[in-house]
Amino acid sequence: MKALIFNGALERRPFSTSGLLTTYFTEKLKMLGITHETFALADSGIPLYDITLTKTPLAVERMTQLFLDADIHFWLAPLYHGSIPGVMKNCLDWLEVTADAPQPYLTDKTVGMVCWADGLQAMQGINTMDAIAKSLRAWPLPFSVAMIRTSLFDQENRITPMYADKLDRLIDIATTKKIEKIVLADSL
Repeated sequence: MKALIFNGALERRPFSTSGLLTTYFTEKLKMLGITHETFALADSGIPLYDITLTKTPLAVERMTQLFLDADIHFWLAPLYHGSIPGVMKNCLDWLEVTADAPQPYLTDKTVGMVCWADGLQAMQGINTMDAIAKSLRAWPLPFSVAMIRTSLFDQENRITPMYADKLDRLIDIATTKKIEKIVLADSL
């Protein structure tokens, strides 16, 4: 099993929200012994999608190979003005170069989604990613993590237990492909 962490933010700072989340996923996947790569948009060099080009840009070829090689994708995105960043959508649009492949786009890939926002609207980003993943013939997980950024970290920049539990559950569902009913002790 091979995983891809798709950091859809244009942040390069290691202590940015996307940087800390990427590190969290990296560490968890390492602990599980799952081979993984990170695709960071900020460092990718992906140009604007242009259907008139006669040759696919090298950065797009590299990106496409990473996306196709991974069995599981974790898409991480901030919410910008009610949706995912335009550069993230642009990147996913480039998967059109696989249209004539025997298994085009992201056919049968599993996609876990994480979105954060300053308010309560992060689910809008999840809905956008869900629609895109389905359009690309992938299988979005039935569990995603929408987060309020101001509640995401404690004073030491660690992910709060509430969100760590949700992220761990997402990783577990993605890597085991098993959804379990969770009974809370205080609900008995």
